[in-house]
Amino acid sequence: MNMRSILRAAAVAGLVCCGPMMPSVAADALTYGSGPNAFSLATGSPGELGLLKLLGETFSAKQQASLKWVKAGTGQSLKLLREQQVDMVMVHAPGGEEKAIAEGWATQRTLIGSNEFYIVGPANDPAGIAAAGNGAEAYRRIARSGARFVSRGDNSGTHQKEMQIWAAAGVKPEGTWYIVTREFMTASLKRADAEGAYFMTDSSTWVAERSNAPGLRILMRGDKALVNTYHALAAAEGATPGRETALRFIRFVASEEGQRIIRDYGKERYGEALYNDAAYARRFVD
Repeated sequence: MNMRSILRAAAVAGLVCCGPMMPSVAADALTYGSGPNAFSLATGSPGELGLLKLLGETFSAKQQASLKWVKAGTGQSLKLLREQQVDMVMVHAPGGEEKAIAEGWATQRTLIGSNEFYIVGPANDPAGIAAAGNGAEAYRRIARSGARFVSRGDNSGTHQKEMQIWAAAGVKPEGTWYIVTREFMTASLKRADAEGAYFMTDSSTWVAERSNAPGLRILMRGDKALVNTYHALAAAEGATPGRETALRFIRFVASEEGQRIIRDYGKERYGEALYNDAAYARRFVD
């Protein structure tokens, strides 16, 4: 057993206490680009759907950089940033982002784009949510009917938004009808299809993966409360080794070239873009 394996096993067993093991995070990451200016980024959907790969490779060609993507939902991404295990994040939880800035362990919060959430479900719509006026009313109808609902349950930005809607609906979701996956978006969407259940998916995942969920339909969309704004945040100055390259990447993503990549991504393959740019997203930022 090598030293890294010994340390990891000891940490799991609670035998040693040590700081963030950034190499172990990086070892599990995908790398885009091959330049000497390395930085790490934690995010979920933009990485899972390929947008981050295109942004990273375009940036790498200009800046001799290599981007390591750590796949994590918003809650876990912010935790990794706080623990100085990544140089930056792309997330969608405004409250958590603002708290991170206020506490000083995140900087350079930059609006980069948006998508929205759809509530999807079986075509026969047993809870009748297609007639609901907003997301909260849709959730109340689901709870009253006892129809199955799939939740990621992972403290991701999606899960946090879901819980906000349950709170607005005055419902504490629990019982056999409420199925918690603790999986990422695509896996949870497929589980909802298999269960004939309702699910709140981001529009980007729906456009890219709807063929893998043939039993589901969009039943609720257009509620402003379901718009999903993405921000990039960097580690505090001096906190991580790739922070300065991460700052350059944030500036690139916010530039006209980066924004064009975002608003065009997916059009050729799916016939529509998977994300909206920051100019569109800005109307939904308080």
